[in-house]
Amino acid sequence: MKPFKLTLKRKLIRLVSATGCCLLAATSYAQLGCGAINTNVPSAGIINGTFIQEHVPTRRVVPLAPVREADVAWSKRVWRSIDLRQKLNHPLYYPMDDFSGSGYWITNAERHSLWTIFRLSVLCGDLTLFDPENPYALGSFDGDQFKYPVRPEPGKNYYSDKVYRENALRFFGELTPQAAVCLRTVSDEDSSIVLPDGTIALVYPPRDTLWYTSKDIVAYRLKEDWFFDKQRSVMDVRILGISPVVHQKDKTGQITGTRELFWLYFPHCRMVLNNFMAFNTQNDAQWMSYDDLFQKRIFASIIYKESNVFDRSIESYRSGVDALMESEMINDEIRNVEHDVWNY
Repeated sequence: MKPFKLTLKRKLIRLVSATGCCLLAATSYAQLGCGAINTNVPSAGIINGTFIQEHVPTRRVVPLAPVREADVAWSKRVWRSIDLRQKLNHPLYYPMDDFSGSGYWITNAERHSLWTIFRLSVLCGDLTLFDPENPYALGSFDGDQFKYPVRPEPGKNYYSDKVYRENALRFFGELTPQAAVCLRTVSDEDSSIVLPDGTIALVYPPRDTLWYTSKDIVAYRLKEDWFFDKQRSVMDVRILGISPVVHQKDKTGQITGTRELFWLYFPHCRMVLNNFMAFNTQNDAQWMSYDDLFQKRIFASIIYKESNVFDRSIESYRSGVDALMESEMINDEIRNVEHDVWNY
């Protein structure tokens, strides 16, 4: 690999942590993309495996079947929660990215957690995040309608400190000791000095933004539509949005609940998830992309809300085992709609 020019280094180094993280966000995304699809490119006669992988150097998103409004005979909107503590959901959670004592970012070279993919994709401008809370009416959480986008500053493809302080700081990190240090953007006031040996070193301002890492994500929430397509005579589902969830803590560090960090429009996420491979616990020769994982529904989840006249979640009127039974009842209702269409 040819060395980067100094000007390019200084431009990209703005995306690294002030604690000395040397992994650049833009170049990291390209490198992670190659590592995620697990391509085995020979170098000097050496390959990492017994064969050269040729079937996944580039991948295209498989288009979903087109649906017309006139063909939808029945539909139901539900919201699901994917608990990352469940064994079936571990491919979304592991491996966890972290930081060493010296501040270097540690991540797996061939596979990545779902949070690592989302974070780098947002940094590189490939995905737009949406505020889960109405910025004009605090306390109103309707961000799953994708109405409040948070974008970088004009002319930039990354989020500066100014954007974090004014808009997105509460999404990605908190100024508390409990939040793990993660990649952040460095302000434009960075300066460089020339050392006695002639090399150039960058001087960073004090760190003011802390980020979440994979181990802080406890769940993901999905917004999806189930519908019966009479043109194809099938019950189908479309995932509309996905949101990472973290623990909400008080000033003493005690967990008081959970909260959504932000929402992502899932059809846009498919373009990114299609090029990252999820770990297969049964066969290393048959890894699938994260997009395949979601389309094939290889995850465990429970319904925590359905469309209703009161716009309330299940936990507002059920708790404990009763809430789980209510969730299963909604699942049964969806399955019964398809069963009732056919006569035997």
